[in-house]
Amino acid sequence: MIGVITLFALFASLFSLFKVALQYSEPFFLIGSRMFLAGIGFLVYQAIRDRKGLLAALKQLPALCLFGFFAIYATNIAEIWGISRMVSARACFLYSLSPFAAAIIAYFVLHEVLTAKKWAGLCLGFCGVLPIVLEHSSCSMDGSLGGLISLGDLAIVFAVCSSSLGWILLKKSVTSGGLSPISVNGIGMTFGGILALVHSYLSGENWAPFPVTDWGPFLKNVLIIALISNGICYNLYGYLLKRYSASFISFGGLITPLFASFFGWFFLDESIPWVFAVSVGLFAIGLWLFYGEEKKALEVDLPLPETP
Repeated sequence: MIGVITLFALFASLFSLFKVALQYSEPFFLIGSRMFLAGIGFLVYQAIRDRKGLLAALKQLPALCLFGFFAIYATNIAEIWGISRMVSARACFLYSLSPFAAAIIAYFVLHEVLTAKKWAGLCLGFCGVLPIVLEHSSCSMDGSLGGLISLGDLAIVFAVCSSSLGWILLKKSVTSGGLSPISVNGIGMTFGGILALVHSYLSGENWAPFPVTDWGPFLKNVLIIALISNGICYNLYGYLLKRYSASFISFGGLITPLFASFFGWFFLDESIPWVFAVSVGLFAIGLWLFYGEEKKALEVDLPLPETP
């Protein structure tokens, strides 16, 4: 479980880095260039380390490109488009639906079934996240929770579903397919990065000759982001999916807003509201319930549900 918490703590630390990097580059180009360069790096590393493993992955190229489309391209494009049209707290709230989307998709794709305790833990964790999310801002641009669903909302919900489906496809590749997470991520990121770069060009970002205003800070931040996100987080995610269910990993993502609040206090002197303690408490109880059920399967050496 420490690995899951570490994973999303690292993901939470990326928010400020993305904010800085976007000062020197267009958003779609930032996504595409980071993913493409990281993907090529992984493929070169895998070719040197284990060429047979890379060749085995290439034999499943259509499935891995599908992973790249959903987890890399569609998720990031929809997410950044949706976030640009709402306050961050609303986007964070909508992303808190990820475990529910993952549970539903995993049921149909991997035949994962959640027990009553897991559902209870999931709901408690979701309730724990709500106070800290709603404390920072009203959850809409007009300052209210009400109103019709916007296109930005639909984009974030699409990103949530696309991300969940992408990671479930990754789990199938590294468990049922027996592929290395590095090979899978390398192919997926390269393909998804190419799609994002094409999207950047066709969407009208300023390619004259590239949509970058200052290469020095841009490259510095991209390398740091690629190291943390692509180098550590994506491969750690793949490794954890070999051990835990997709639903549990997605549930761990609910801790991201809590870490984001903590990092804001630690690095930026932002105040932490009293509801932070309530959020942590509810999330901890929910995590304890969910992980307790997950641990039972591991202790009796039962394989986590997956497609035959």
